[in-house]
Amino acid sequence: MKIDKLQINAFGNIENREIELSENINIIYGKNETGKSTLLKFIIDSLYGISKNKKGREFSDYDRYKPWKTEEFSGKITYTLDNGNKYEVFRDFNKKNPKIYDKELNDISKEYTIDRTYGNQFFTEQTKIDEATFLSTLVSMQQEVKLGKQEQNVLLQKLANLAGTGEDNVSYRKAIEKINKKQIEEIGTLRSQGRPINIVKEDKFKLQDEIGQLEEYKEKQYEIEALKQSIEKRIEQNEQKLELIKELKRIEETEKIEKQKIALNENLLSENNEKIEKLKLSKKEIESKLNKIEIPKEVNRKVKRNNLGNIIRSIIIVIAMILAIILRNNTITLIIFTTISLLAILSLIISNVKTRKERAKRDRSRQEEIRKVNNEKEELQSEIDKITSQIELLIKNSDEQVNIIENLENLLKIEVKRQKDDIFKKYVVEKVDYSNIDLELDQIQSDINKNKLEIHSLELDRNNILPKLEKLAEKEEKLEALKEKEQELLKLNNAIELAKQVLEDAYIRMKENVTPKFTNNLSRNIENISRGKYKNVRINDEEGIIVEKDNGEYISSEKLSIGTIEQLYISLRLGATKELSEETMPIILDEAFAYYDDDRLTNILKYINEEFRKHQIIIFTCTNRERDILENLKIDYKNIEM
Repeated sequence: MKIDKLQINAFGNIENREIELSENINIIYGKNETGKSTLLKFIIDSLYGISKNKKGREFSDYDRYKPWKTEEFSGKITYTLDNGNKYEVFRDFNKKNPKIYDKELNDISKEYTIDRTYGNQFFTEQTKIDEATFLSTLVSMQQEVKLGKQEQNVLLQKLANLAGTGEDNVSYRKAIEKINKKQIEEIGTLRSQGRPINIVKEDKFKLQDEIGQLEEYKEKQYEIEALKQSIEKRIEQNEQKLELIKELKRIEETEKIEKQKIALNENLLSENNEKIEKLKLSKKEIESKLNKIEIPKEVNRKVKRNNLGNIIRSIIIVIAMILAIILRNNTITLIIFTTISLLAILSLIISNVKTRKERAKRDRSRQEEIRKVNNEKEELQSEIDKITSQIELLIKNSDEQVNIIENLENLLKIEVKRQKDDIFKKYVVEKVDYSNIDLELDQIQSDINKNKLEIHSLELDRNNILPKLEKLAEKEEKLEALKEKEQELLKLNNAIELAKQVLEDAYIRMKENVTPKFTNNLSRNIENISRGKYKNVRINDEEGIIVEKDNGEYISSEKLSIGTIEQLYISLRLGATKELSEETMPIILDEAFAYYDDDRLTNILKYINEEFRKHQIIIFTCTNRERDILENLKIDYKNIEM
């Protein structure tokens, strides 16, 4: 079977959303509170219907997922069975029964059994899997964020339940314990106290004694009154404890809210500091750019050549004048050298005039370049000054924010201490476990209720004494009635013993025929997933779950890490999928890998892809780990963002 498409008109916080699923691996990604669990619940309720039964909770599933903003509360799921038959199921969750269409869109809703309590049983009849089995095997629901010792033991118990009974929430041992408890509560044993059979026998003896020794009941009345006063005193002490713990819980809630305010200010401080670092980096870049700007140097080869020419001309003039003086007696020679000197002087004058013009032009050009460079430097410096001002302002804001946070923390610490001191002065109680207030609160409330019931029982006993003293004639008749009740309890006890025997026989057959297959599948799965680190898993009544390491040593499952226990749990669930139905059912994993490290997660994803290739896999996750590993393994998947 493959789920093809989901159309959510309105369900919980999801509205007007269509999702098409791949036949193989689907990653449904979203942060917390984005609707992943709501989407999973939509799939389950579309197939099996939504419950209006609160089952001891404050709200039923119907009340919890009914939208607030619209009257619409409906959706459609489309899926295809292994035989190629395609179905569309439309559910108006305000109604008990859905509309079911085949691939030609014929309404075939009436072809399936309609249960008065659970509605249309179409999906159970198509797949041979009821809702309880679907949830206990094919769907791995979201785990708690943290698993302590108690939750770890619960997970181990689920493993044992799944191997022993086929369902992780059904335990043979607990079933026997409940039957025994019911047997003790409704009947009792020869050694029990305060149970119906014991009460009957005690009442028989009491009646017999009452008939002969009426004075004993007067003494009994005094005992009851003394016991009642003692219990009332315990109730008063427990009620003080109850008020104390309620006050402490209120302080904790207030402290939590104030810490959230502090966290908000810390986030603002962090953002402010990030802005400062970015501005400092920008300032550094501009300063670097400013330092690289230089005023252009004057380089003019033509000027150097002119200077060289002027020097040569000056030398010629000097030589010509010297020769003219030496050869002044020779008129022709004198005229020649005088003419040469005059021409050289004229050339020198012309060259100097030309040089001054070129120098003036060159100076104007250089001044323009210097002006442009200075303007650019001024602009950059202005930008640096602006950024510096921004940084100084942000630093000031950060300092103020730090002071605000410190003040809030100090005020919170002082106020919490003051309130707790006031409470401890107000209530003087002993033996209160402050490490787990919620648990202590429940325990004290339970003790109070129990004590009140005891007082009520004592009052009934006391009220029963006076009529017994006045109505001796009725005692014998009542004695006969007690004998008849005793016989009825004995018959009921025999019936319960017979039921226990039938349950034990069924459990033995389960262990002989089904459990070995489950544990063999589990051993094979865990060996593949753990790369041979754990090879053999066995479950027995004496030791519970034991695992064989690669060196042959058997260890108790309680000594395994939480990640390994999770591997065992999901391995047994995956192994069970092949035994449930002739259909290759989808496997839905809701945050099932929270305690897996990257190696374990890589192994399980690779194993699922290889061993359950024919199954549709739907993985709900709030991290990128699954997607990254699938991409590294080059395994195709469809990504769906919530």
